[in-house]
Amino acid sequence: MDAVEIVEVAPRDGLQNEAAVLPTADKLELIGRSVAAGARRVEVASFVNPARVPQLADAEDVVAGLPPAEGVTFVGLVLNRRGLERALASGLPEVNYVLFATDEFSRRNQGFDTAGSLAVWAEVAAASRAAGVRATLTVSAAFGCPYTGEVEPARVAGLVEQAAAAGPDEIALGDTIGAGVPTQVRELVAAVRAAAPGVRLRCHFHDTRNTGLANAYAAVLAGVQALDASTGGIGGCPFAPAATGNVPTEDLVWMLERMGVSTGLDVGRLIATSSWLADRLGRPLPALLGRAGVFPAPDVRPG
Repeated sequence: MDAVEIVEVAPRDGLQNEAAVLPTADKLELIGRSVAAGARRVEVASFVNPARVPQLADAEDVVAGLPPAEGVTFVGLVLNRRGLERALASGLPEVNYVLFATDEFSRRNQGFDTAGSLAVWAEVAAASRAAGVRATLTVSAAFGCPYTGEVEPARVAGLVEQAAAAGPDEIALGDTIGAGVPTQVRELVAAVRAAAPGVRLRCHFHDTRNTGLANAYAAVLAGVQALDASTGGIGGCPFAPAATGNVPTEDLVWMLERMGVSTGLDVGRLIATSSWLADRLGRPLPALLGRAGVFPAPDVRPG
């Protein structure tokens, strides 16, 4: 594959698991820096109960302050119809609905089982289409559930087949707890592609067990068109035990570009943003590229 789209998720998935709550102005600067680094799709807000995710309670304020950015799509996450109503009222051009792969995880996060979530997804897709808004679907915990363990590819494929009837603009496979391995990625992507032929695929990996980059590589080999990543490697799911950070955007971009796979992102700007973000959060971030530096170094010429 010659090119892969990177969806920057630090402003949403990244910040939702942080102890520090960034002010709206800092969130907007993070978004602006991501766009300046070349991001053309950025997940900027989560329209969920602010009592459950206080880090993202200012969703409407963030969207209202977004900079004009031609050719950039800003995305909001929704878990129910109420969240969708807020997202549509904000004017965002794309919403991402989360379908949890197991009944137990779904009940803990959304208050209903996967059958109930599929019904809500159908409503979300229809309402979004009527409003002229893109609607994408993420199947979360597709590679393993923190409460019930292994998730069979056949179950994920079955959910995707049902969800595809609502006409998603894209389907993402989420490794919410970082339990996946490359062979599993290959198998699951093939199963989902068979269940929803022609639907654009994206993958979302967490680096909980240090397999994030390997899984991203496997997804690229499997022909996935887009990957989620978070500047600095921040993030995780506050409702999944030990679900630590996302794949770092700068590390992923450096790897892909060195492989000859274009991302359209500027590694130097990503590293600078990661350093800025570490200062704002008051802690070192998981990403490694800012520590080791790019290779070859800009001032090193072939001998």
